[in-house]
Amino acid sequence: MIPTPDLSHLSKGDYEYVYEPAEDTFVLLDALEEEADSIRSLVPRICLEIGSGTGIVSSFLGHIIGVSNALFLCTDINPHAATCSARTGSQNKAPLEPLIASLVSPLASRLAHAVDILVFNPPYRAGIAGSWAGGADGMQVVAALLEQVDGLLSPRGRFYLVAVKQNNIPKLREFMLKPFCYRGRTKIVLQRRAGREYLFVLRFVRRVVNV
Repeated sequence: MIPTPDLSHLSKGDYEYVYEPAEDTFVLLDALEEEADSIRSLVPRICLEIGSGTGIVSSFLGHIIGVSNALFLCTDINPHAATCSARTGSQNKAPLEPLIASLVSPLASRLAHAVDILVFNPPYRAGIAGSWAGGADGMQVVAALLEQVDGLLSPRGRFYLVAVKQNNIPKLREFMLKPFCYRGRTKIVLQRRAGREYLFVLRFVRRVVNV
């Protein structure tokens, strides 16, 4: 098992401003661990997490891939999240590069067709000061990012997205393929009930490959 990144450096005060890892976070970690061998086989060079929060997911990716083997970028519109992500990277010896940004706005042109691993756990829940408001079922933010995914992913790139049942998973998978004129493949990597919610981690690959 890949150890869960250490968050002991964060306090209750930090969680007043940054989303505290919960079931949606851990289902994503479990999905990435399940995909660990195939992720490593890609030999990723650039990883990008949107909405990094505490930095736990990017730190986990760092330990899957090898912290010296790739560039680990993470964006969040919340300045507190950028600070927490940097601290979490340091705590876990993962060289994260956090940026304060909405989605990928300052990076899109510089990362054109260069991102090998893209990860997004959208803000389906409201209530954390400074975090995104997700819109109806969080889909406004997801839709905005999906418009940019085609321009971001490398030819071998893959995109991991956390979703909830209310998002209508079949339609969401179809929506993920539209920017690519349906040349690609989606898969439910992991699904799990968490209280009243049913969580999914979806994976998209640009082209059909044997994974």
